[in-house]
Amino acid sequence: MKKWFVLLFSVAMLSLVLVACGNKEDDKESSSKSKDGEDVVEINFFHRWPNEPRKSFYDEKVKEFEAAHPNVKINVDSVLNDSYKEKIRVLVSNDALPDVFTSWSDSFAENLVSSGRIMDLNNIIAEDKEWSGNVLESQYGGFTFDGVTYGVPFTVDGKAFFYNKQIFEENNVAIPQTYDEFIKALDTLQKAGYETPLVEGLTNTWAISHYLGTIFQRVVDPTVLEKDYVATTGEFTDAGYVKGLEMWKQLTSYMGDVSTAIDHEAARNMFIAGEVPVLYMQFAEVKMVLDGAKFDFGFFNFPEVAGGKGDQKALTGAPEGWMLSKNASPEAVEFLKFLTSAETAQEFTKTDGQLNAIKGGITAENSNPTSLEAYDIILNASATAPWFDNAVDISVADVFMRGGQDIATGVKTPEEVLEDVQQAAKKLH
Repeated sequence: MKKWFVLLFSVAMLSLVLVACGNKEDDKESSSKSKDGEDVVEINFFHRWPNEPRKSFYDEKVKEFEAAHPNVKINVDSVLNDSYKEKIRVLVSNDALPDVFTSWSDSFAENLVSSGRIMDLNNIIAEDKEWSGNVLESQYGGFTFDGVTYGVPFTVDGKAFFYNKQIFEENNVAIPQTYDEFIKALDTLQKAGYETPLVEGLTNTWAISHYLGTIFQRVVDPTVLEKDYVATTGEFTDAGYVKGLEMWKQLTSYMGDVSTAIDHEAARNMFIAGEVPVLYMQFAEVKMVLDGAKFDFGFFNFPEVAGGKGDQKALTGAPEGWMLSKNASPEAVEFLKFLTSAETAQEFTKTDGQLNAIKGGITAENSNPTSLEAYDIILNASATAPWFDNAVDISVADVFMRGGQDIATGVKTPEEVLEDVQQAAKKLH
């Protein structure tokens, strides 16, 4: 009798477990339904702006899209610049890409595309001209490879020297047209009492890469750059690289020890406070300077380099945009279109100050005269040079950037850094 009781008790307990599991499964099923009974579609959204004002901007855009699409749930993740680059590479290598994510253009985008896990957007672009026709055609190039477009550009940007007009006028410093004139201007400002007339946050290696990329574009023959910037053919043996690194060493001599201990944001704050006359910045930072500076400022392109073999009027800068994973849902496609709509673009620039790649996205109402001037410079540049850390293989870029830090601190010479670069490049052949 006792055995039968134990058996019946065991069967009863097993039944309860099965019922409980069944209830959990039912709960799971019900949790995947919207209030209207539709299946909920989840979209994983990854961007690189966990800071303000963009974090709040995109959080609001997510809520807005979800409100208009009750069957959609968007999961948001964001990390800062350098961490973003590392994480997205890991995700693409593990076939774990988010549905919608931001990407730099040119080589960075091409490396992601080479995984075979990025969605071909040609048909999407062709089928909805009302949407895609609003994107500046000139900006698609950085996301198009072998005739296939894999990204939709959303922001445009450029790099220039921002300068304090008051300080320049008080010291009779003219806007330099050549690199030699720029050095003379820095000497004049230093003699006037500005111990560090030029600063940069050298703890941010990407800031170093922006300098190096621009210098190499000015100095080195473009056919040499084209070969060296391809991982399988890069050698970096041209004498122009040594000259470029020597120029970098010369520029860091005006930055002082403070630059080796701060990041770019701290350097920008020094410029805004009027402590530093010149700073190499992106046009994306115009609004930040306008909001904080109590002086008029202007900007000038990296000056012409005597004997340089590159386009001396080119502008460093490239669009950034959105990509989709190969298996992204139709709802994710709609979300991408929403992120690159004229309405989103206008609100984005008004909120953030960043210039965008959408026709009608930059107006006198949502921008300012300084940003409009920068926008005109971008659109009318003779050519654009991509961000260096996105133009070359990351392993080579890392050696250049760390080497740039070593040159600034006197640990290595330009020749030693270039030897390290050449060794890194050989490993990719």
